[in-house]
Amino acid sequence: MIFYLFHDSRGEVDDYIPYKLAKLRSHAAHIFVVVNGPLTATARSTLRGVADTVWERENVGFDVWGYKEALERFGEERLAQFDEVILMNYTWFGPIRPFEPVFSRMESERLDFWGMTDHGGKTPNPFTGKGVMHRHLQSHWIAVRPRLFRSQAWLDYWRDMPMITHYTESVLNHESRFTHHFSELGFRGQAAFPLDDYSTEHPALLEPDRLLAAGCPALKRRIFFHYPPFMDRNAVIGKWTLRRVEEFGYPIRMVWQNLARTTPPKTLNANAAMLEVLPDVDVSYDASRPFRIAALVHIFYEDMTDELLDRLAMLPSPYDVYITTTDHEKAEDIRGILAQRQDPLLRRSEVRVLESNRGRDLSAFFIGCRDVLRSGAYDLIVKLHSKKTAQQSFNAGRMFARQQMENVLSSPGYAANLVALFQKEPGLGIVYPPMIHIGYPTMGRGWFANRQPTEKLAKKLGITVPFDEVSPLAPFGCMWVGRPEALRLVADVDWTYDEYAPPQEHRDGSLAHVQERIISYAAAELGYHTRTVLNSEHASISHTALEYKLDQMSSTTPGYPLEQIQLLHRAGWFGSGGFLQFSRMYVRLNQPRVAKALLPLFRLARHGVYAVRRLRHRRVWADTPTADTPSESTSA
Repeated sequence: MIFYLFHDSRGEVDDYIPYKLAKLRSHAAHIFVVVNGPLTATARSTLRGVADTVWERENVGFDVWGYKEALERFGEERLAQFDEVILMNYTWFGPIRPFEPVFSRMESERLDFWGMTDHGGKTPNPFTGKGVMHRHLQSHWIAVRPRLFRSQAWLDYWRDMPMITHYTESVLNHESRFTHHFSELGFRGQAAFPLDDYSTEHPALLEPDRLLAAGCPALKRRIFFHYPPFMDRNAVIGKWTLRRVEEFGYPIRMVWQNLARTTPPKTLNANAAMLEVLPDVDVSYDASRPFRIAALVHIFYEDMTDELLDRLAMLPSPYDVYITTTDHEKAEDIRGILAQRQDPLLRRSEVRVLESNRGRDLSAFFIGCRDVLRSGAYDLIVKLHSKKTAQQSFNAGRMFARQQMENVLSSPGYAANLVALFQKEPGLGIVYPPMIHIGYPTMGRGWFANRQPTEKLAKKLGITVPFDEVSPLAPFGCMWVGRPEALRLVADVDWTYDEYAPPQEHRDGSLAHVQERIISYAAAELGYHTRTVLNSEHASISHTALEYKLDQMSSTTPGYPLEQIQLLHRAGWFGSGGFLQFSRMYVRLNQPRVAKALLPLFRLARHGVYAVRRLRHRRVWADTPTADTPSESTSA
């Protein structure tokens, strides 16, 4: 008998759930799916195809009360007919390795309850700061046998279970309590893969590859959405674990589908190491499976036309090109350049003059080429534009343009390998270069002033993918390759030019900057994941610069990066390092309760300081007739 607890905020069921339940079918006389929250009709039908009972309940009490109420609903008499009852939830992928050997081995053990994995004890309890958190079986899989589930102790445990209102209560009242509670009452429990065989106190999170090698069928999803600096601190390499998952034959597309929809994209990008450094020699493209490709290119600076067309000529298969520009004179120049070129893979070209330049390359994409995006005629879209960043220095602008174009289309071999990523992964939605950080202050503030308007747009579009906290995973610079269907949530909106800011007001908070930051989140809502790409030259430039910057920034704070980051976050905003900021930081670090009480005063003082600075700033710029305040944004 299996009670399977499931929750999805959308009421949908990702493919890994029915796959798992179908594999459990031969081991269970009855599968009872407990759903915390309502289901869509399609999801309900899917679950009914692999379960005996599908029960939707109000989403209260977390998984603990889901089990409690499902046990009550099923009834003691019916439960007594079974030899084993398993309480399991949806927080793991599987079976990565077969269930059969585990069931056979544990059946021979004289136990009252058992779990798949366990967690070591800790003093003090990390959730309370005092006492002990005892060693315990992890609650994603706890199997119970008749001597326990027919006992009064079992009935008392569930009868006295308090309402669970948040995750900490779930851990304290059930997960970390269950094993010790029943062991103290004389019942015997054990893990199928006990932590004594591993080197850490939490092998399910910290040694997943070793668990899989030992035959564990369950892979915890948390590996991919846990705090990346913690995973870095413990040298957990998600990419290597996923490689093992593929080697064992598990359909990896189901992992990406679920993680894309439930994990902040930048967090997933880090934990799964989703940056691809592609070679300039074709090593992976399958010429027998070409894509229908359209290139959508916005050309404001017509002197860059040949450079952009040279990039497109690197594509590995025939393509169409749709060029947008801002006036008829530029259009004629571009048509003349096209007429003189001999690109053998260019099937057709079209030059369009836009009604307006509001929104620049993004309005050109979503309005000027909306018919192409919605046509269904193409499998892949390549988005390029004539990029010159006038707001920054010449070197920074040149670096940004090269970082974009050379990592989207670097060489014919590189372009073939990039397209091959889409051949290999049906769930791959979009590919673009990683965040620009050389010459730009993007790191640590990638949202700039765009977070709230992006959240507002996400709500309008029905995007519930969790946002990354510090910076989004976004195509800064707006050059990418993607599937049209992955862009559908944004492309299907009938945008108008009036919604975009005029070119002179193209700054953070405007629609174009918001669209730039929502692209990967919109794709993820539909189950498509994002990868970032670099060629080897840019990888060497980026890594060495990042390494040196991190080395310098880490030099004044103790510990591993995890501890350094936690210290800086506790201290809060550094600002200009003045007396007010240092005073607030000192109080936050050493007297957190006092800091909370003084927060309104700090805010009032901060606003006063900023008001004075703004006044001074205006006076300086008012006396400078040629001043043109640069934007912090990186999308132009």
